[in-house]
Amino acid sequence: MPHTPDEDDLDAITPPQPVFHVEQALLGALLLDPHRLDDVSGIAADSFSTAAHAALYGAITTLPRPNPAEHAKDTQWLDRVLTAGREQARGLTATYLHTIIQVCPWPRHAPAYARMVEAEHARRRLLTAAQRLVHTVPDAGLPLPVQTVLAEADALAAVVDDIANRFPPRSGVLPRTPAPPPAAPDHTEAVEEEQLLLATATARPDDIDAVRWLVPDDLTLPLHAGLWRCLTSLARRGEPVDPVTVLWEAQQRGLLDDGSEPGKVLRMLAEPAGSVGHWAERALQRSLLATAEHTGRRIETYTGDPANAPFQLVVGARRALADIAAVRTRWQNATGTTPPQQRRPAPAIRAGPPTTTAAHAARSTRATR
Repeated sequence: MPHTPDEDDLDAITPPQPVFHVEQALLGALLLDPHRLDDVSGIAADSFSTAAHAALYGAITTLPRPNPAEHAKDTQWLDRVLTAGREQARGLTATYLHTIIQVCPWPRHAPAYARMVEAEHARRRLLTAAQRLVHTVPDAGLPLPVQTVLAEADALAAVVDDIANRFPPRSGVLPRTPAPPPAAPDHTEAVEEEQLLLATATARPDDIDAVRWLVPDDLTLPLHAGLWRCLTSLARRGEPVDPVTVLWEAQQRGLLDDGSEPGKVLRMLAEPAGSVGHWAERALQRSLLATAEHTGRRIETYTGDPANAPFQLVVGARRALADIAAVRTRWQNATGTTPPQQRRPAPAIRAGPPTTTAAHAARSTRATR
């Protein structure tokens, strides 16, 4: 026996978003007065939020326009639009075409409706590009994970630039939506590698100057960030550097106030392995990937608030992308590479989760010492 929807079922149906009604009004205006297509710009079939609306707009824009006098007397052109639209959206009906004609308040407002459709399409484009960036970070298990993520960041920046050309940003108008907090990182591998960085830098303080591109905020734990400040300060002042002097500097800066045990800090700083440059580059890479993911999530959050106009999204997105640019510059300084920024719409190839053998090799080295 077929199921009959009841009140609870109807309540569970998500009502259409405002843009759905805007699209209906625009399509109704064009079906009623096809010549108003001359006043519509900035949109294409893929600008619409549903397949049916995209199919209708595609049919309207590709079929020859009818004679206005004949169109006022018969439905021949509407029948052709329906036939062409059904090739892309088989569920279209003549009833729906007449419905959207009837719900159009003012056909002469078609340009305003088109601008609204364009604005919502810009939001969807920005959201898609941001999601691609976010999803690329955990999938960056490629030989060149940083380049993969930066390529997605460039693709996102290209979308922002295109939207800015269509909706010029206004100075000082930020998204009204608060940015989300950074995601909690997986400390498992990062903690060990940062400990090796700190211990190796303590044993070889002369190498610290060569990694000036690494900043404390690149490290995942507050204690590690503080100890890196201690190391760089001692080295810059030309003072002796060893586990004891670093511990004393940490106490002077209040780093032990969180309950960190001095003995554990000393033991950590007394187990160097590898090179300062290697561990510093690993920390910077992790920082860059985390920054990219947070940037994508910020822009996702902005696009999720329909009250943010396209020009606000542009301002917010550009500020978020500036964070990636800053880390990117330091990465190029660290690796000695300055690849040109790419602009490509397609997402990067995905891969499995990243694997790191450096920390395991260091553990083996310490075990055999």
